[in-house]
Amino acid sequence: MLTLKAKYALRAMLDLARQEPGRPVFIADIATRQDIPRRFLENILIELKRSGLVVSHRGKHGGYALARKPEEISFAEVIRISDGPLALAPCASRTAYQRCDDCPDEATCALRHVLIEVRDSTAAILERTTLASAVNLPLDGLTERTSASPL
Repeated sequence: MLTLKAKYALRAMLDLARQEPGRPVFIADIATRQDIPRRFLENILIELKRSGLVVSHRGKHGGYALARKPEEISFAEVIRISDGPLALAPCASRTAYQRCDDCPDEATCALRHVLIEVRDSTAAILERTTLASAVNLPLDGLTERTSASPL
């Protein structure tokens, strides 16, 4: 299940994607528009900044802006930064694989095989869904939105 932290991170990133490119936005404005507690949003944006998805600007006209174009940032990237691996179990993860302690044989584990399929399907949708496609920004060469349903 998507955590509240990841939902807020996605909402904040979508808010930034809707702004004029490179124009810093105050945390308070994002928090108000997206109904996110300001303190929680500050921590989320700091984490997104450390990961290189947003940049911050100081001063009177400071705030946060996307570090890359909205079409270059996927939902999967934001979720992985906020929540960690997309897999439902550690044995199905590509980025944080860990054998389950209670599994007698991974090769024949039906649960693992299904969870890998779920991970692959979920990752495919989240990887192809960018901030730009989610807010339906006009892009050169983009004729249709992703077929993924809105998250």
